[in-house]
Formats: sequence, structure tokens, C-alpha cells
Amino acid sequence: MGVELNPSRIPPRELSRPVEETARGFRVDPRIPAAVPGFDAPFFQAGLAGYSDGAMRLVARSQGAPFCVTEALLDRTLINGGKGRRKEDPDLIASEIGMGEIEDNLAAGLDDHPLAGQIMGSWPDEIARGAEILAGMGHEVIDVNLACPVKKIKRKARGGHFLAFPEEAIAILRAVRDAVPAGIPCTVKLRRSFSDTPEMERNFERIFDAAYEMGYAWSTVHCRTVEQKYNGPGRWEFLRDLVRRHPDRVIFGSGDVWTVLDVFRMIDMCGVQGVSVARGCIGNPWIFRQAREMMAGRPPMGPTIAEQREVLLAHYRFSEVIHGERRTGRHMRKFGIKFAQHHPHAMDVKHDFIRCETSDEWRAVIERHYGADAEARAAEAGWRPSVVTDASAAMAMADADLDCVAAEVPAPGSPCA
Repeated sequence: MGVELNPSRIPPRELSRPVEETARGFRVDPRIPAAVPGFDAPFFQAGLAGYSDGAMRLVARSQGAPFCVTEALLDRTLINGGKGRRKEDPDLIASEIGMGEIEDNLAAGLDDHPLAGQIMGSWPDEIARGAEILAGMGHEVIDVNLACPVKKIKRKARGGHFLAFPEEAIAILRAVRDAVPAGIPCTVKLRRSFSDTPEMERNFERIFDAAYEMGYAWSTVHCRTVEQKYNGPGRWEFLRDLVRRHPDRVIFGSGDVWTVLDVFRMIDMCGVQGVSVARGCIGNPWIFRQAREMMAGRPPMGPTIAEQREVLLAHYRFSEVIHGERRTGRHMRKFGIKFAQHHPHAMDVKHDFIRCETSDEWRAVIERHYGADAEARAAEAGWRPSVVTDASAAMAMADADLDCVAAEVPAPGSPCA
């Protein structure tokens, strides 16, 4: 599946003021932390199939992400007790490598909360049962995926295909809201339409309105159609117009958020109350720290080599808990490739990570490129972390993975954004 990755193909954004001013002056809509305590900033890590497991989420939280969403979990997998059920336990890593007491786990940075469990399915009764399971596992929010452009399964809709069938989509939303305890917020992930036709645009409006009428706390709207998948630029103008028509609703935006600057561009141009960071945070958990820096009036700085090393080692250690030592070497390659973009010798690091298959090989690459000797060489050459600029988008877009599937089967490299 192809996609336009050249930053020059993204149209200019109509901003009212510099992004630095938007960041400094922004205040979180009080309805958000009221619904989800701890959700204290206008950005969060999206659910990314094949990526956003507990390891990636904990690393993002260590860099300032206030809220995360799981991969899209298939209802039948949860009901049948499949691996997705264990892998998305929000307290799995804390329980297996933590120090026992919850306070100690918090101190060790092993707190994967607040967290939305994202559910995907085809039948109201099954998705309701899956949502009940997620609620019982300790997820603070249940998020219904009506956005992912997965293929139909035996002619039955899933994910974004429901946008072509509003009655069925509304039945799914109602079943989940009825099944989940009233004290747990429900939210929905949507795309702006199934396709660019008047009928499908009306279908979106029906589903969007129904969600809020049922009491859904917010929607996250991706500004591409389902048929568009990840091709072409997202239509931020759609988000802007949607927010303007519904000023009383909490609406989050998604699509073409490649750097921290895009977070505040989307807030300024579209008026959304929050921004879903998807492919732009793969291998770049520092985007959340940078966003907080900008809100505090400081320039958004890239990571030092020492900071990169610390995050890479933590991510690998957490991943071993979830996937086991044998699988983690291969699983982490796609992350290493993306992390390499921050290194002064990015291509060398990327090629070395591509060849990694074992934990020993992974640690050898980290020692070679991120150890004390590597830091010294970079300093001697005059390298230092720089302020994030628009040029960063080109690196963030490189090697973006594009497919999207529910987390019922191994999904090597398939973000659902």
C-alpha cells in the first residue's frame, strides 16, 4: 500500500498565530480530566496495531504522555481468553517486574494508567462482552474502533467499514455503552467518512451525533476517509468545520501529526480539545515531553544520546516481559529503525538494528552507538540535540508503516492511526 510521505505534499495550514503562542496559552478543557483523572494535557498516544503495547505505552508515559490507547483488540479474542487479553493487561509489566506494592510500581515508572481499552468487532452482543472484559481488567476508558480500514471478514463490517452502515454502527455503540458500568467513560474512534460521497458524509453525521446522544465522552476523528486509508494528506479543514458546528462537544483530532509542532498546529487550526499522536510517536516518545516543554514556554529539544540509550533499554526490557526473549529481538527491530532517526549517525544505526535478532545483538548495537564512547565521539564532532523544526517531519515520515489490523494475529508493523 503506497502513501505520500513527502512533507511538501502536505498543504499549508491556516494558523491564527505562531505555534509557540498556541502552546503557551493553551488550557486543557476541564471536562477531560473530570472524566479521566490524570489526563492533564491536550495530546495522547493513539492505539497502534502492532506497536502500542504496554512497553511502548510505558516509555511514552515516561516522557510525558498523559493518556494512552491500546491496540484495537478483537472482541472474540478477548472472550476466548486469547493472547490479546494478557498482552493488554494494563498492569502486566508492573506485576511481573515491579516491586510488589503499587506505590513502588508508581515510583519505578510502571504505571500504565489512565488507559483506554480499544475494542473492535462485528456483532453487538460480542463487542459488548469484550467491552465488559476490558472494563474488568482496569481500563479507565472503553474506546470503540469505528475507524480502522481493515478488510471485511466474511462480508461482515469491522472498524471503519461500519461508517457505511449507520444503523449497525449505532447498535454497536449502544451495546457497548449499555454493557460498560456507568462510571467508566466510553469514547469512539471515527474517520471522517467511509468515502467522499454525500450519502457517506450523512452516515458519519448520524453515527457521530448518536455517540454523543448516548453519553459518549468524546470522539477521536481521523481526517481521512476509510477508502483513503493512509494515502494523501489528511483534511484538517474537515476537523475545523466539525468543531465549529459542535462547539459544545469534546472532539479530538487525528491525522498528519508528525512532530510536536503539528500538535499545536492542529489545535490552532481545527479547534480540537486534544490531539491523537499516532505514527509520529513511533520511535519518538520525546514528542510528549516536547509538547509539555512548549506549553511551559521552552523550545522543544531533541533527545541526547544518553536519553536515547535509556529509553531504548527500557523499551526492550518491558517488551521482553510481554513477548518473551525469543520474539523481542525481532519485534524491536521496527522500533530501533525509527529510534535511529534521532542519532547523529542515523543510517548506520538503522542498518545495525535491521540485522538484530537476539537480545545480545540488540544490546551490542546500543553499546556501540549509544554508549559512553559514542557520546564522546559525537561531542568531539560538535553534535548536540537540536530544537525540533519542520525538517523533522521528513525523518518522522520515513519508513512509516501503513497497514492496520485488529490485534488478534501477529501484526508486524501495522499502525491503526
